[in-house]
Amino acid sequence: MKGKLILQDGTIFHGQLFGGSKVTAEGEVVFNTGMTGYQEILTDPSYCKQIVTLTYPIIGNYGTAKQFNQSRKSFVSGLVIGELCVNPSSSSMEKTLPEFLTAEKIPCLYDVDTRALTKKIRLAGTMKGVIVSEYTSQNTIDEMMALPIRKNVVELVTTPISYTLDAGNNAFNVVAMDFGIKRNILDTLRKLNCHVTIVPAKTTAEEILALNPDGIFLSNGPGDPKDVPDVIREVRKLLDKRPIFGICLGHQILALAMGADTYKLKFGHRGSNQPVKDLRTGKVAITSQNHGYAVEEKSLAGLPIEVTHISLNDGTIEGVRHKSLPVTSVQYHPEAAPGPNDSVKLFDEFIEHMKRKR
Repeated sequence: MKGKLILQDGTIFHGQLFGGSKVTAEGEVVFNTGMTGYQEILTDPSYCKQIVTLTYPIIGNYGTAKQFNQSRKSFVSGLVIGELCVNPSSSSMEKTLPEFLTAEKIPCLYDVDTRALTKKIRLAGTMKGVIVSEYTSQNTIDEMMALPIRKNVVELVTTPISYTLDAGNNAFNVVAMDFGIKRNILDTLRKLNCHVTIVPAKTTAEEILALNPDGIFLSNGPGDPKDVPDVIREVRKLLDKRPIFGICLGHQILALAMGADTYKLKFGHRGSNQPVKDLRTGKVAITSQNHGYAVEEKSLAGLPIEVTHISLNDGTIEGVRHKSLPVTSVQYHPEAAPGPNDSVKLFDEFIEHMKRKR
């Protein structure tokens, strides 16, 4: 049936609504430029409460399979695409994308001019939007639009209880603070012989240290890092206790814990083709990214923090390290799900820090 995406400034994009006349969605509208990886995107908790627009023109052409899920469920509010493929082809396919969307209860608006929508977001910045049927009353639309964008979405995606992933003999004991962690990150740590204990975001520094970790990992996740001041406070207590490695939201939380500041980007970095320069080696990596906030460079003045990586698209900070402590972080996803694996060796630096600490 016919549907539409209405942006907060009144702009309307028409399309076909998959999922029935009662399907609606509201949230911040963002776009991802990746050519593949739609299932990984839909199951990445970092997109919690967002309406995701995929810029590639046809989506669903290789179906879906459980092995590619990055979390226990999808947390996105809705999906906006150009062409929805209903006859995919892949040897690993278990469900079509429409079947996956139905199972995960994800509203999808398709046959949309996603090029025009992306240009709109790039020019005006991210904003709230609602997906509704063509026949939804204006009163209902107004009520949906009046709802504030959810704060502290980390509490919606973090694990409710701690759990462990075993590794081989003489494994490193890593505690991972779960702000919305992706499965591929955990797989990468296990491949590097890390016994990982995943703990809820609200876990205190004292509880983490009681687990006697060799290192502490701060995961990716959704939302504004300043929405979790309690987490920032606990991370600050850990700075000089163990080697720490942060990714994405973990990078921002770590920077705030070290005294820096963060700010919201106009439309964020979301895609699998983002160029990043390592200032220590001069090498450029193509990276997978999903974030709407960044570390403020001016706020680093006088702090014991060194910028290690920058974006070649807009010059924003993509990585930092503490000048005297084994504490590092990057804004992008070196575990590459989806995306290239140019930067997977960043985990090796974390491993080396734990070896020295031992």
